[in-house]
Amino acid sequence: MTADGTATALGETPPAPARVPDAAGPAPVVSAHDLTVVYDTAAVLEGVDLDVASGEVVALLGHSGSGKSTLMKALTGMAPVVRGGALVTGREVTGLRGRALRSLRADVGHVFQHFHLVPRLSALANVLSGGLHQAGPASVAGVFSREQRVRALALLDRVGLADQARQQARTLSGGQQQRVAIARALMQDPKLILADEPVASLDPRLAGSVLGLLSDLARERGVPVLVSLHVVALAQRYSDRAVGLRDGRVVADLASADLGPAAVREIYGADTEFGTGPAPARPLEDS
Repeated sequence: MTADGTATALGETPPAPARVPDAAGPAPVVSAHDLTVVYDTAAVLEGVDLDVASGEVVALLGHSGSGKSTLMKALTGMAPVVRGGALVTGREVTGLRGRALRSLRADVGHVFQHFHLVPRLSALANVLSGGLHQAGPASVAGVFSREQRVRALALLDRVGLADQARQQARTLSGGQQQRVAIARALMQDPKLILADEPVASLDPRLAGSVLGLLSDLARERGVPVLVSLHVVALAQRYSDRAVGLRDGRVVADLASADLGPAAVREIYGADTEFGTGPAPARPLEDS
């Protein structure tokens, strides 16, 4: 839509700057406005507005294909934005290229469904790899400073795995591997953590343990977490806000405590009772 109200076709309008946060309060770490992503001729995200504050845990809910993963990709410059934009850590993502884009991505920690650890490396070595962008050339060859090792061990201790530091990643349980992945993300000193279905491969008990850890870390460190989930009860227990996506559009944005049947139907459809069972108690240790 142009300034005079004339409609334009998707793909013809260059990305616009995201909205500037209100100067009266602290700037959000993420501020997306009218964010629209098109693949071929299909709009995968359309007109998404989203702010995420420091220390906030925001759960993205919606069916597979609703745009959750695409939104995360757009926030790190990995999706074709055709309209709108996003400020991430104060930088307009759609205008970044080269070194500036790499710098932004270094400030964003990622936690994935399938962990993305190196199976034959120890838990400690996997965590150390999270700091490669800050380290010297020797680190590429696996030579890390004492300071780096002490820090990585402290992070493993924080996620409850100090005693597993020398264990190969492939010998750890799924919940333990995800904790290593979280410690690796923290090794980056991230300003934002994107967790894309981090508990989809875990049983409910371990899912609660991992999400509880992410929630606690967000509050301790002031680092916001944007996490995509499929189970409403997990969002209710472990996030501050829930944002529902349906067909690429935001259809709900509310406090997680207010996430009731009406909002769930708006997100998932009138004929569903998707994922509304009780969440596991927290905290729980992996076995």
